Amino acid sequence: MHSSQNEQDSRHYAKASKVPMLEPSDSAEALKFTKLAYEISEKFDTAVIIKMCTRVSHSQSIVETSDRTEFKKDYEKNPGKYIMMPGNAKKRHPIVEERTAKLTEYAENCELNVLEDGESYEYGFISSSTSYQYVKEVFGNKYPVLKLGMIWPLPVESIKALAAKVENLVVVEELDGFIEEHCNSIGVKVTGKELFSCIDELSQNKVATALGQPVNCVTALDENIPPRPPVMCAGCPHRGLFYTLKKNKVNVLGDIGCYTLGAVAPLAAMDTTICMGASVSGLHGFNKGTDNANHSVAVIGDSTFMHSGVTGLINIAYNASDSTVIILDNSITGMTGHQQNPTTGLNLKGDPAAKINLENLCKAVGINRVRVVDPYNLKECNDAVKEELAVSEPSVIISRRPCALLKYV
Repeated sequence: MHSSQNEQDSRHYAKASKVPMLEPSDSAEALKFTKLAYEISEKFDTAVIIKMCTRVSHSQSIVETSDRTEFKKDYEKNPGKYIMMPGNAKKRHPIVEERTAKLTEYAENCELNVLEDGESYEYGFISSSTSYQYVKEVFGNKYPVLKLGMIWPLPVESIKALAAKVENLVVVEELDGFIEEHCNSIGVKVTGKELFSCIDELSQNKVATALGQPVNCVTALDENIPPRPPVMCAGCPHRGLFYTLKKNKVNVLGDIGCYTLGAVAPLAAMDTTICMGASVSGLHGFNKGTDNANHSVAVIGDSTFMHSGVTGLINIAYNASDSTVIILDNSITGMTGHQQNPTTGLNLKGDPAAKINLENLCKAVGINRVRVVDPYNLKECNDAVKEELAVSEPSVIISRRPCALLKYV
């Protein structure tokens, strides 16, 4: 949960959707598994999920490259397979179950799942991804480890075989007891979540501590360094708008973007942030369920608005919700690295592209009151916020000034 609003175990998605999931443990496997995913997809006629975690994504290791392989297939009409009406879906369900059984059989002996032998059989480990790396850093080759590269469907016989060889079988995995639950379901007794938390990342030291091993030395400074939480950049155009909302003590339903930093000190001008687009739809429900319509706004960035905010605005217009939405248009997608978006007039390659006019779009979906302000002009912002909150109809304020870090404006 380094830059996200929740900490969820996405392995459950593979199980729920009954498709295979691969989980690499380093950069080389990330490349190898992605290629294998295409082969598995073709062999079993299925989508394949590649699951990455923070530590693997942010790590570096040596990889062996190869020539790029491309292929195209001719499309063949097959309504019974591709049109999922109930009549067709009922016929497809047995095929999905048969595919899962074949994938489970494949998981027993495929190159994705590897049993690494050890010197002692007092313990045995089942692990995957970065958790496998922690186990190896703590124990080396002392105990056998079943490294699972295919995390769903999980093998059965391979796990039972390891359990029969070792005195104590331990599952080391981050977040939920996903592998542990599978082991229990096939009658294999393991130790897992009673040692390892389902909250936050693991580390080699956490694994070592849980299993009674010495931890690596950690260097720490003697001084107590004061925390330095992130704040909006110097000159950020969003500051003026949030200052105005804070001064007027407005309830602010926020969204996902660099402007979410408007929630922290010194501005502290945001009440909620959930997910992309939730500010606009949330404001609609909030105002329907409370008497705060004249004192509440939604705040959403231009790219987030295009991603999933416009549908909420359509709902506001269609239901004539007395709601004011503020679009923070800084001419770029700021939080994730200055990518272009449909409002900038350029595509991701920097080439000219169709440019959506936010004012015209808002009017087209049924918002009659649309106005643009410069967030550097505090009086203009203050007047706009007060006036739009005072009227009893949907309205949009577009706070427009390019990101202070843009180099080509």
